[in-house]
Amino acid sequence: MSRELWLLRHAKSDQNILTVDFDRPLNKRGQQAAQRVGVWMKQQDLIPDVVISSPANRAISTATIVSKALGIHDNDIRQDKRLYQESLDHMKSVLAASPITAKKVLWVSHNPELEDLLIYLAGAANMPDVDKLLPTAALARLVMPDDWIKLPAGCARLLAITHAKSLSEGGI
Repeated sequence: MSRELWLLRHAKSDQNILTVDFDRPLNKRGQQAAQRVGVWMKQQDLIPDVVISSPANRAISTATIVSKALGIHDNDIRQDKRLYQESLDHMKSVLAASPITAKKVLWVSHNPELEDLLIYLAGAANMPDVDKLLPTAALARLVMPDDWIKLPAGCARLLAITHAKSLSEGGI
């Protein structure tokens, strides 16, 4: 059975709060978008085996809201600092450390790193022709090889990218 990796960019943060980047919270629109994505995932039966998030406030808040909508306890969210402002190699090391038993893994992280990883895994030629691949609260679903230890460029297949803004308040 193939494994899937779901890349969720954090929802919209509050740029008006004077704090360091790491501590920026979600704004109201971001909270609503995260909720829509979580409800939609639940309706689509997209329940991850593992949720791994950047520890940055806006990412962990997004992961918490989505997980709650999915019926996943927030204590089950794994935080990994390698998902915050790190290189592609660091992000690949997080993939390599993901439990082999996890067939569906949800990551909540940041751009430009998520877009870089998406392009690396699925190949630039397979990306949709859009200005921004992963705007806030966008979810990319990838079919991955079973072994995540060695992930050559182009090893994954992009299934879909879903934007929170395209989902209604009820999720669909």
